[in-house]
This record gives sequence, structure tokens and C-alpha cells, in this order.
Amino acid sequence: MEKKVHSANPSSEKIVLWSEEQKIETCFDRAEKMKPCPIGEEGACCKVCHMGPCRLVGKNAEEEARGVCGAQLSTVAARNFLRMIAAGTSAHSDHARGMAYTLLAVANGETHEFKITDVRKLYRVAGYLNIEFEGRPVNDVARDIATKLIEDFGRQMGGEINYATRAPKKTLERWRKWGIVPRSIDREVVEAMHRTNIGVDHDPDHLLLQGLRTALADGWGGCMISTDITDILFGTPTPIKAEASFGIFKEDEVNLVVHGHEPLMAEIMVDVINEPEIVAYAKSKGAKGVNLGGMCCTANEVLMRHGIPTAGGFTNQELGIMTGLIDALTVDVQCIMPAIAELSKKFHTKIITTSEKAKMQGAMHIQFDEHRAREIAREIVKLAIDNFPNRTTKGSHITEKFPVIGGFSHEYIEYMQGGRWRGSFRPLNDAIMAGRIRGVVGLAGCDNPRVPSTGLHTFLATELIRNDVLIVSTGCGSAACGTSGYLTPEMALENAGPGLREVCEAIGIPPILHLGACVDNSRILTIASAMAAEGGLSDEIGGMPAVGIAPEWMSEKAIAIGCYFAASGVPVIFGGNSPVGASQEVTRIMTDVWFERFKGAFHFEPDPEKMLDLALKYIDTAREALKLKKYEPGKFATEKVLMDMAARRELEKSAKPHLGF
Repeated sequence: MEKKVHSANPSSEKIVLWSEEQKIETCFDRAEKMKPCPIGEEGACCKVCHMGPCRLVGKNAEEEARGVCGAQLSTVAARNFLRMIAAGTSAHSDHARGMAYTLLAVANGETHEFKITDVRKLYRVAGYLNIEFEGRPVNDVARDIATKLIEDFGRQMGGEINYATRAPKKTLERWRKWGIVPRSIDREVVEAMHRTNIGVDHDPDHLLLQGLRTALADGWGGCMISTDITDILFGTPTPIKAEASFGIFKEDEVNLVVHGHEPLMAEIMVDVINEPEIVAYAKSKGAKGVNLGGMCCTANEVLMRHGIPTAGGFTNQELGIMTGLIDALTVDVQCIMPAIAELSKKFHTKIITTSEKAKMQGAMHIQFDEHRAREIAREIVKLAIDNFPNRTTKGSHITEKFPVIGGFSHEYIEYMQGGRWRGSFRPLNDAIMAGRIRGVVGLAGCDNPRVPSTGLHTFLATELIRNDVLIVSTGCGSAACGTSGYLTPEMALENAGPGLREVCEAIGIPPILHLGACVDNSRILTIASAMAAEGGLSDEIGGMPAVGIAPEWMSEKAIAIGCYFAASGVPVIFGGNSPVGASQEVTRIMTDVWFERFKGAFHFEPDPEKMLDLALKYIDTAREALKLKKYEPGKFATEKVLMDMAARRELEKSAKPHLGF
């Protein structure tokens, strides 16, 4: 009998096997025991009222099955899917709301724990919002930005979210034609929940259009707002070296891990752990100092800006505790397994919840408050230090770790192709037109214990770059690549196709660009918009040789992300079985109809080989439609030389500087 592989990452697999020997249950064990409900998995179960749950199954369910109220299968599947979008949008956008109010508090002088770090980004955002910034106090500009962005959450009387105009004109025209430009974030979520209540909206196409509008409120609203404000407060990322995997934990230091998605407390922690009195306190307890590490997207936030190492993504949180080396693990919101509280009792690790929105049984709670953030951070760090002497040798200690290069923001990608004053996306567009780069794939999404975790990410990453496809990655997709050693420039030399390798060498980048946390998928949207504005490819996001892939998704946030990319014109492929697979009609709308209207589509495909083939087919079809020369592996379309930075500056001496640069 072939031995089951739980995780494709060797270090993770070692800990899982150790846990089995110790009879300690993990998410991998629970995934094996708890099989998905086959009816609910395909979207054929309706439980939005107390006449149900209704199971719409049978040989001719699409035509004949009805719920008690008479709802058809296509209605039920679309309704369930819309609710997933609404939940995912709520998660990202509630995060963004907190960031917006923090910016406002900084601008008003209500908190001195944070400051405006990146004034250039502040001015750039002011330009997007038509806010005057020249000659004005920085805090006054910040106040106007925060106030205007907060309006996007609760606008009631018509209008559109502010950032809709950042999309290419043609993309925005498509949205307006089909009535899916978001009015405000909260309004779209509330309307989605209203429409899916018993007895309201029954037309699957109409329901799914509201799904796209709600998702756009996430991508061009919540996610983009959060990314911009985080950059303003903590700095726009630039390339930085870090490390990944369980080897980041140190036996002679206090190991404190920040886990979740909100960056506020983690940013303060970066400073606090290096305070002389904190270091002295750690030494008084027998430790050499405090080692800060991360999990999931909080890890990505501090990795991108400070080089703080990451222990990985979603499925690594239990495994990290089982190293026996984590003295305290703080959590805020999203993707936190409640199992870690019970698991921590078998070790010495302290689990600390910090958000008023998220508590769990068996964990300590220390409420984070941005008005006294440093005081709270010191309390948590000292708690971790006090726990250091309680550490035992129990656990599976892993020493392996990999170098990671992260920090590729929109602004830096623009800068590296033309410098501060003449930043440009022209070299990237030229490389795609010349055939050196076949296309671009956004590789994102969670890692999932129902498959060999992180294995689909690394398989696709290897095959895509071998086929000269540039990858931009976020969230746990970045963590999967990082903990496998895939986020270095050397990766291009060893594995990338010759065209992509040449581009990577010329610019000095890895073939997989780590763009940040899951909210930072908005960076992909702005990069695609800039490529469209640069010219030479499509004049809208739709039609570009670009695809989004989330091979191991599990969260409703991922569904919202996939939908805002599809609505923006990017074909999207998700792994696993389809949550609307029971309805052929809903599947047709999300693939054929969405592609016709928006040039984007949403597919679900469990086979990684088929995912790869579909992605390359979309890319090659887009190249053909754009009348680019046919991609030929190992053979460039032209002998055109990719210009270096000096050549670009010489060519563009007459170009006007970009706003804020």
C-alpha cells in the first residue's frame, strides 16, 4: 500500500509523521476523518430558512429538483456562492476599515504609536483621490485621504467606490454596462445577504452579477484600501531578504510568533523585541534575546517590510507548535485554527488572542488597542519571555530553512524598470510582446490539508516558470513557495525557461515575485492596470496573457478574490471540486457568460496537470488575439534586446515624472 503524503514540504511532513507517532491529532488527520458532504460540496444544499435544509439531488436535479419553496438547483447554487463572496469580502474589508480608522487617528494626533512612514505613497494616493497635497501639512492630507476612503464603506446615496477609476477605462465601461460597479462596500455585502434570504432573488445570473459587484468592492475597495494605507503607515515594500520554514525558530532565544492578518501589533513587535530593557529581561531568563517569526499573512506583512522570517502558511500553524520551540503565539483574525488552543496544552506554548472580534476557548486574551500599542506589545513579549524557562525538549525540532526575497510592490516593480523619475512597465510589456515572457500568472490562495499541502503550488510554480511564465504570488501561495526555497533569483537560473531567465537576469529579480499578504492581491490589479496603460498589449485588463490560480484554496476570502479578478478580466482557476458543480447552468454562467461579458472566467479543476494546461491555453489564446508572435519554447520571437535601466533613462529623458516619484 502506498504511503499517504500529508504535506509536500519535507519539513512539514516530518512533523506530521512525528505527531502520528505521538498520537497527536492535526488538521491532516481531521481532513482524513471528516470527508466533505457530497451534497453541500457541490452547492446543492440550501439551508437559508427553517423549512430546510433542502437537498436538491437526483438524476435530473437541474431540471426537476425543487426546494420546499420551489427554488431550483441553479438558484440554490448561485445563492450559496454569493454568500461565500459576501463573507470573504467582509473579512478583507473589515480589516481595511480598521486600517482606515488607524490612519485617521494618526492624522488627528489621537495615537502616537504609529506614524506616516511613506509620504511619497501618501501623495500618490492623494492623487488617485483628487486630493490636493502640494504645500499642505502631511497630517492634513492623511486626514482627507482617510475620510474619503472611510466613505467607501457606508456611502448610501448612489455614487461609486473611489478606486473604481483606477481601473482601465475600458474595464470600467464593462462594469458600468453590466451594473456591477460597487456603490459602497457595506451596501454590497448587505444587499448580497438580503438577496439570498428566503424568497428574494431567484435568478442565478442576477445573483451572480451581485456577486461580482460585491467582489469588486473587495478587490478595488477593501483590499486596495488596506494595501495603500499599510504602505503609507509602515512603508511601501522594496526587495528584502528573509528566511522561511521551521528552521527559523531558535533554541537559545525566546520564540514569539505573530499569526493572522492585521499588521498593526506585529509592526510594533518588530521594535519592541529589540528594546534594551526587553533584551536584558530575556537574558535574565536564560535566553539570548527574542526571535520574532510569523505565520500566514501577518508573516507576509512584516517579512515584506522588515525581513522577519516566516514559518509558513495555514497548515503549518499546528506543526509550528509541535516543534516545541514556540514560547508564545499571538493571533488576531482570519485563518486561525481553534485547534491550536487545545494542542498548545500538550506543549508549553501560550496562545494569545488580541482582537475584539476573535476569541477562542482555551486561549488567553490580551486586547490590542492602537492607542497604547507599545504597552500591550511589551506585555505580550514579557509573557513569552516568562514562558521560556518552561520549554521542554518535547517536540519535533526542524533546522531546515530557506532564503526568501520578498518586497515586490507595484511601486518597486515600476521603479526597477525605469528608475525613480521614469518608472515604467514598458520593459515588462516588451518582454511579453517579444515572447521572452509567455505570460503572467498570479499564484495565490491558501494551502489545504485535503491535498498534499503546498504540493500543488510548488508543482505549478515549477512548471509555469519552466514555460517562461512570470509568477506574482501572495498570501499562503507565497509562503508555500518560500518554505520550498522557490523565492530566490537563483531559482530562475536553475528552473526558468530561457526567455524568462534572461529577463530575470537583466532586471535582477526572481521568477516568482512575492507581492505580500492576501489583501495585497490588489497589487496585481494595479500592476495589470499599469501594463494596460503602458500600451502594446491589451488596452484593458481583460485580454492580457494573464491567469489567476488558487490551487489549494479553502477560504471564502479566496472566492471573493477569484471573483474580483474574473470581473476585472482575468481568467481564474481554482483547485478542488466546484462549490457550484451541481448546477451546469451556474457553471456555464461563471465560465462562458462571464468570459463573454468581462473577458474573465472562473473555473474549478482538481487535476493540477489540467490546471496547468488550461492556464497555458488561456495565455496562448490571449497572445494570439493580441496578434503577438506565437510562443515557441526556447526560441524568442525576436532578437530585440531588453533594455537595462540606463538605456530606459536615456530613452525617456523627456518623460514626465510619475506622481510622487
